[in-house]
Amino acid sequence: MPLDIKICGLKTDDALAAALAGGASHVGFIFFAKSPRNIDPAEAGRLRKAAMGKAKTVAVTVDADDAILDAIVKAMSPDMLQLHGKETPERVAEVKARYGLPVMKVFSVREARDLKPIALYRGVADRFLLDAKPPAGAELPGGNGVPFDWRLLAGLDAGMDYMLSGGLNAANIDEALRLTNPPGIDISSGVESAPGVKDAALIDGFFRAVRAAQANRAA
Repeated sequence: MPLDIKICGLKTDDALAAALAGGASHVGFIFFAKSPRNIDPAEAGRLRKAAMGKAKTVAVTVDADDAILDAIVKAMSPDMLQLHGKETPERVAEVKARYGLPVMKVFSVREARDLKPIALYRGVADRFLLDAKPPAGAELPGGNGVPFDWRLLAGLDAGMDYMLSGGLNAANIDEALRLTNPPGIDISSGVESAPGVKDAALIDGFFRAVRAAQANRAA
C-alpha cells in the first residue's frame, strides 16, 4: 500500500500548495489557541476548497467540547477529526456518532507502557497517530519537534492503522521508515523555518527524502 503522508499545521495558500505539489495524502489544520499553528475555522474552510479531490483534510483539536467541534465542522467540513487530547474511548465514540466522520486518536509515546492504552480504542477510533510525549513544561501536546524511540513500535499488531509523528524531518525519515514501516507519517515542525511558519523548500525536501528512503528500501 502507498505511504500516507500528512503535512500538519497548515495556515497559508503557499504552504498548502507545496504540500499538495509534493503529494500529501492528508493536510492538517490545527484548532488550539496555544499553538503557533492555530487557524480560524473559516480560514481553514477556505483552504480546504483548494485541497478537495487532492488530499483529505484533517481538523486537529485538543479536548474540544461539542460547541467548538460544531463550529469547526460547520465552517470547514473536514474529512477527518484528529483528537490530540485526553479523550476517552467513550468521547471518541460520541464524536464519531455526532459528526459521522472518521476519527484519528493521538497517543503520546515515551516508553513501551504508553502504547498499552491503544487497546481500549481499537474498534472505536478509525486510525491512530503516535507522537512523542512533549518535553517537560511544554504547552503543546504535539509539534514540538521531538522524536521518540521508534524501536518501541516493533511490538505493534501488524494490521494496526497508524501514522508516525514526532520530530520527523528530511534527515531522519529514512531511519524512521526503516525501523517502523508505518502505514502513514505526519510532519509539522520538521518543515518549518520558524514555529508555525511552513517552508515550501523544506516541504519539497521532505518529500524528496521520503521518496529516496522508499527507493532505498525497494532496492
